[in-house]
Amino acid sequence: MSFGGPSEPQHSPPPAQPQHSQQPNSQQQYAQSPYTPAQFNQQPVYASALAQPTNYSPPAPAAPAPAGALPMLPVPSKKGRTVSIWLFGVLGFALVALIGYFVWALGVVASGMGLVLALIPLAIVFLGVHIIDRWEPEPKLLIVFAIAWGGIAAVGLTLLVDLGITLAVGMRSEVLSAMIQAPIVEELAKGLGIFIIFLIGRRAFDGPIDGIVYGALIGGGFSFTENIQYFAISLIEGGGEQLTATFVMRGLLSPFAHAMFTALTGFAMGLAARRSASKGAVLGAGLLGLLGAIILHGFWNGSATFADFFALYITLQVPLFIGFILAIVALRKEEARVTRERLGDYAAAGWFTPEEITMLATPAGRKVGLRWAASLRGDRRSLMKSFIKDAAALAAVRQRAIVGRDPLAADDERALLTRTQATRAALLAY
Repeated sequence: MSFGGPSEPQHSPPPAQPQHSQQPNSQQQYAQSPYTPAQFNQQPVYASALAQPTNYSPPAPAAPAPAGALPMLPVPSKKGRTVSIWLFGVLGFALVALIGYFVWALGVVASGMGLVLALIPLAIVFLGVHIIDRWEPEPKLLIVFAIAWGGIAAVGLTLLVDLGITLAVGMRSEVLSAMIQAPIVEELAKGLGIFIIFLIGRRAFDGPIDGIVYGALIGGGFSFTENIQYFAISLIEGGGEQLTATFVMRGLLSPFAHAMFTALTGFAMGLAARRSASKGAVLGAGLLGLLGAIILHGFWNGSATFADFFALYITLQVPLFIGFILAIVALRKEEARVTRERLGDYAAAGWFTPEEITMLATPAGRKVGLRWAASLRGDRRSLMKSFIKDAAALAAVRQRAIVGRDPLAADDERALLTRTQATRAALLAY
């Protein structure tokens, strides 16, 4: 450094040069190397030799404007219309115990045969309940819970009570068990399931039809599990001949017996629920229905024990069943009347036309509406089914709001009105 003269300019040192110049490798060298750069690795992939491009590849046509579709529609609240997963968990543990009991007591083969045959009357009951429930269907989870309660919990409670009574007083006579113990214990266990459904699914428990549906499903589930036991015992004790006789009597002649008994309890609870009764009032009404179910159950068992079953079946049980069907038809007409009246409130406010009310709230109108929707471009029956379902749910929501037992009625009303208007627009779109 010089102190007297001007300073010399500062320059940055040149970058270090590699000792060997990097020459690009040939494609052959890359092919022999374990590393393959992307430009040599990415090759076009075609589904087949027929898909190879020609010298000229025309551009894909531009997509048209997207067709109109239903927007994201609001969904009514499920609160008070569903079942906790914990309840299904408890039923799952009970099911494992019940399967173990059947395998231990009856064996795998007999239990399996009984299970297969018991599915037939269960399917008959389920089909009948489905016809009853078509007007305003119940939530699927509550339907599954009802069947599971009847087939698992009610049967398990009955077996536990029977075991407890046997340990306490010893063996009872067949008459005492069939005519007194069985009707009381079984109907109590099944009726408890209806009351639990009312407590957890109160917003889906709208009236007597709903009570009948839940009661019949619980009774059908109970009959299913009980039939497994009866069919298996018949096979073990009497072979195919006795099994056939038992199947005809229980599976074909009387598949609705338990469903009909328990439906009385459900009818009474549903009637009280329609009137916005308290939990205690619904329970009290259920006990009155339960008394009728116990009497009818005991009479049924007594006819099989003391009298000519087939004579009583023709002269009494068949007319009783016909009366039961006629009562359900009358209740369905009342349900349709209430639906039409409640939707009429919305028609008066401008939400629906009078013609739409006839289409949505009468069986004949629904059939005509579905036929009309099928004739539209693209077959719009699915939209019409949604329109009918949401309208029926809207009528039920308004009924609950009128009697003052649904705190979420206003929210559900807004959601269902939005859904019905959007569905109508999609039905009429061209």
